[in-house]
Amino acid sequence: MDEKVLEAARILEQGGVVIFPTDTAFGIGCRIDDKIAVQRLFDIRKRPPTQATPVLVDTVKMAQDYLESVPQHVIQKLIEPYWPGALTIVLKARTDKVPELVRGSTDTLGVRIPNHPIARQLIREGGVPILGPSANFHGERTPYSFEELDPELVKLVDYVVPGECTIKQASTVIDCSISPWKILRQGAITIDL
Repeated sequence: MDEKVLEAARILEQGGVVIFPTDTAFGIGCRIDDKIAVQRLFDIRKRPPTQATPVLVDTVKMAQDYLESVPQHVIQKLIEPYWPGALTIVLKARTDKVPELVRGSTDTLGVRIPNHPIARQLIREGGVPILGPSANFHGERTPYSFEELDPELVKLVDYVVPGECTIKQASTVIDCSISPWKILRQGAITIDL
C-alpha cells in the first residue's frame, strides 16, 4: 500500500482531518465515530450544522451497520448496478451510531462506496465510514483535481493525499428514505425513477 495512504489512515485514526481523491472529486474526511473530528471538519469547511454530509463506506455490510435497514429493492435497483460508483443513497440512519451533525439533525444518512482505490483503502484501514464531502469551503467550487484545491483549506487540514479523480463529476444523490424515491442532485449517474 502507498505510504501516503498509510500515513493518512494513521492520521484519521488519531482523530485527524485529511483531504483525499475519490472517483468524483477531492473529498475532505474524518472518522464517523469521532465527534470532535466531525465538528472540526464542519468548522474547517464552514458548513452549516443543519446540512448533512455524505459518508463513504467500503462495503454494503459497513453501510448496513449505520443504517436502520437497506431494503432489498434498493440493493437490487441501485446498489448492485451502481456501487462502487458515483451514487449517494439516502436512507434512514441508526441515530445511535451516526452523530447528529453528520445527519444534519435529520434521521437519514447519505452513503456511497467510491470507485477509487485510495478512498477505499483509507476506509478499509480505519474499519469505519469516513465523511466524504467535497474538499472546499461551503458554497465554493468543488475541486476535481489536486491543483484546484484551495491552499487556504489545505492549510487547515492535517494531511493531503495526492491523486487523480477519475470521473470529475459530482455523485448523483437519491433519497430512498421516502416513497417514491426522489433525486436530490443529478450527477454522474442518470437514473430513471
